[in-house]
Amino acid sequence: MECNWIYFPLNGRPPQPLMDVVKAVNKNIEQIRSDKNSEHSDSVLRILAFDLEQFGFNVEVGKKKNEKLSMPVLYGEKGLIDKAFEVDAVHRDTNTIVEIEAGRAVANNQFLKDFFEACMIQDAAYLCVVVRNVYKSGDNSSRDYEKVVTFFKTLYASGRMPVPLKGIMVIGY
Repeated sequence: MECNWIYFPLNGRPPQPLMDVVKAVNKNIEQIRSDKNSEHSDSVLRILAFDLEQFGFNVEVGKKKNEKLSMPVLYGEKGLIDKAFEVDAVHRDTNTIVEIEAGRAVANNQFLKDFFEACMIQDAAYLCVVVRNVYKSGDNSSRDYEKVVTFFKTLYASGRMPVPLKGIMVIGY
């Protein structure tokens, strides 16, 4: 099995760091695939971390302040960072942000928060949102990948809201 993925805008080609995220997910797909596993997003990130690092990404290593990756949003007095958002991984050479989601991706609109924050981060160029293909909760299931893709297709097709990023990739595992 391979992961699902799509890149926006649909008339663009994804840059290599985004394709490297696809490679990392595919290499580890049997451990994380959502039809067979129910890993939390932190677990998925830990599984992908080594491969992402091999491709030049910095990866969050824990939940303590010094283990997180903060990306500046606003600067205040004397140029000090006044507001920053935390990301799961970043490729600093290409300003590519990676966010790994699990159960909250659609149910709690986490992918929208990821999108908003990436749009606000200074110098962010690309966003990669990695979500479950299917999220199961009790007897209910949600096709999270399809829902996130539909949102971004609508966003780009409508042309009503300019996106300050060069591109967005959605990966379904």
